[in-house]
Amino acid sequence: MTVSDEQQRASRAPATGPTSVLTCTRCGAKNTIRPSATGSPHCGKCGTPLSWVVDATDATFEVEAEASPAVVVDLWAPWCGPCRFVEPILEQLAVDFAGRLKVIKVNVDENPRLAQQFDARSIPTMVVLQGGRVVDRVVGAMQKPDLTVRLTPWLMKRS
Repeated sequence: MTVSDEQQRASRAPATGPTSVLTCTRCGAKNTIRPSATGSPHCGKCGTPLSWVVDATDATFEVEAEASPAVVVDLWAPWCGPCRFVEPILEQLAVDFAGRLKVIKVNVDENPRLAQQFDARSIPTMVVLQGGRVVDRVVGAMQKPDLTVRLTPWLMKRS
């Protein structure tokens, strides 16, 4: 019996923390990853930087937020129209800035502690973290060009 490359990679991954499956935009390979405080995920098949969009909960947020690229915390709810407008924009920005941006999606209805921690009185609220500290905050929906301009200073810096 042979073991697939994906199974071999999964067996080498640390056994702690939440996992996410990221699909490579270049080759389509599915990559199982765990949060990492350093670096950013790359495709195990072709080496392309992966767009890093993950869901987090009150229980998993701290480990997900420990990342060296800029982190955008998207505080949203499924019933929120502007949140649904912003979602594909953030996903596209994660592709455009693969290796420099991590998007962490937090459903405020299911994770009230995080909503309170980030003072999400209106949604969508996007909080930019650099090196674990809040460096910017965007409340409300923005068009992609405007959001790109707003995030660009943080995407160029390394913590």
